[in-house]
Amino acid sequence: MAYEVKLTTDGLLINWLRDVGENVSASDIIAEVEADKATVEIEAGSDGMLLELRAEPGDEIGEGTVIAVIGASSEAAASEPDSAPAKGEAPSKAPPPATETNGAAMTDDGRVKASPLARRMAADKGIDLSRVSGTGPGGRIVKSDIENFAEKPKLPPMPASSPSASGQPTWGKLPEEDVDVLPLSRMRRAIADGTIRSKSNTPHFYVTVEADVEPLLALRAEINSALADEGIKISVNDLLIKALALCLREYPNLNSHYYGDRLVQHQRVNIGISVALPDNGLVNVVCHDADSVPLREMAVNNKAMYERARSGKIKPDDIRGATFTISNLGPFNIKDFSAIISSPEAGILAVSSARRVPVVRDDGTLGAGTRMNMTLSVDHRVSNGAEGAGFMNHLRELVENPLRLLDLKQV
Repeated sequence: MAYEVKLTTDGLLINWLRDVGENVSASDIIAEVEADKATVEIEAGSDGMLLELRAEPGDEIGEGTVIAVIGASSEAAASEPDSAPAKGEAPSKAPPPATETNGAAMTDDGRVKASPLARRMAADKGIDLSRVSGTGPGGRIVKSDIENFAEKPKLPPMPASSPSASGQPTWGKLPEEDVDVLPLSRMRRAIADGTIRSKSNTPHFYVTVEADVEPLLALRAEINSALADEGIKISVNDLLIKALALCLREYPNLNSHYYGDRLVQHQRVNIGISVALPDNGLVNVVCHDADSVPLREMAVNNKAMYERARSGKIKPDDIRGATFTISNLGPFNIKDFSAIISSPEAGILAVSSARRVPVVRDDGTLGAGTRMNMTLSVDHRVSNGAEGAGFMNHLRELVENPLRLLDLKQV
């Protein structure tokens, strides 16, 4: 029985890596799809012969769409249309060739051949598709054709240096030679749309605590020394993800998603991890079952995901299923910040840098210590200040007493 390869996310088909008639294994990568925040590698999912490709590069494809069919070689003939009429039947007429108008290839019913993405881009830019020459199969117009055809974008009006008589700034045209006009990437548009939607519709409130991280750093050094022969290295972020996951297990209300008319509380704790990408990109990869996965396994899996994300080779499972997110700017010498919730999640944890600062000891004397600020952003429709404060105090206790993060049988 033939196996249908379906997309697990909306995206733009970039290219096919295998051709019809090739034999593939289930783990083989057969296509690359540009999702909102990453390039996702699509696996075959089944052993067999690639019988059909049902989409073309440049096509915008929805989640759940069948893009390819895999089956036994004996099914290949059955999947092809008959080339000759049955005995006694008149041969069918060949379809008329596509006509051209102003350089655009036309279908039999008089429509310009264009991918859905190209049509949308043309509508956004006010481009008449009949004026565009397509470079896709059969003259089909694809994304690059619209990008190459597009005229130089109009510059946004800028305020003049002097106000009008009403006291409001006047608007003028910025000299074109003084600016660079850069198109927004698909990823940057997705980030912009997602953050605007979340910040506009989600009532955020914030809770910040300062934690003593010297015990955490000392434990990390001991663990890494013990694991050195295995080539495994635990990061500070791995320990923080473990602490966050254990904290969410104690505060399950914050491991929820808000959908307007219902609150969905997740039984699994899957931590989304914000990863900065080249060219100002950002993607959240997902550490699944972070509350129960052993630290060494978590460290190996997380490192592999980070490398795939930064090289543009993400797998669908890498970005699927987050129940809560952590954003760690520790490596960037940041004293404090707050993050925007990834809707429909109930919250996000922002982690700042560990810094050497003056501290007052329990006996009242002044000394030096290593402290780190953590800020929880919470959806006020899901939780309240008291629960947020309890959550952060518990998280601080775990960070300052890091042996509680370890299942000593599974480190």
